[in-house]
Amino acid sequence: MHMNIAVLGTGMVGRALANRLAELGHHVAIGTRNVDATLSHTAKGSMGLEPFKDWIEAQDNVRLATYKKAAVSSDLIVNAVAGMHSISALESIGARDLAGKVLLDLAIPLDLSNGIPPTLVISNDDSLGEQIQRAFPKTRVVKALHTVYYQVMIHPELVPGNHTIFMGGNDAEAKQVVRSVIASFGWPDESIIDLGDITTARATEMYSRLFFALYGKFGTFNFNINVTRATK
Repeated sequence: MHMNIAVLGTGMVGRALANRLAELGHHVAIGTRNVDATLSHTAKGSMGLEPFKDWIEAQDNVRLATYKKAAVSSDLIVNAVAGMHSISALESIGARDLAGKVLLDLAIPLDLSNGIPPTLVISNDDSLGEQIQRAFPKTRVVKALHTVYYQVMIHPELVPGNHTIFMGGNDAEAKQVVRSVIASFGWPDESIIDLGDITTARATEMYSRLFFALYGKFGTFNFNINVTRATK
């Protein structure tokens, strides 16, 4: 089923998600706070990221809009805004326009001010996913995809063999929508583990500490874990 999808965030994660979703036939808008300001950036970003203006001009099936305009016409919203700025971005859309929407939240509340490994500004007894759900109680928040590098999110075949992706949220129907999107990226159904309600975002967001430790060990982001269980 093809959907109208709003991807919030114009960094490397948002761009990759928008491009992949468009490849799969969805109608995709990539959202930013200020369209003119975003298009005015002409310098390369971190990790050699090309200027957004150059990137969007090369896209045939992704349109640029404000966060609000992108979200209003969407069936699914993907939050790819940096965790520290996610709630502010969603506030610019407003609770009324977010009511009833399925929101796939893949942001992590990372503090990168001291470089890698980052620290978490929310942990233990709360999570960004829960804070978003509390701030927008009528929005159907699903936390997913954030335990792997963005390229592995959309191309799980980059990591050979069986490996696991997690999801959690309060709304069963919303989780089915997100599961279908994850599956369309190439994740087998048996690799998608529904952990339960939105409070499980605490565990998966905190996994980022292990993720960056593994990155320090391997020197690459193209890895993942696989959860195996005894059959009896």
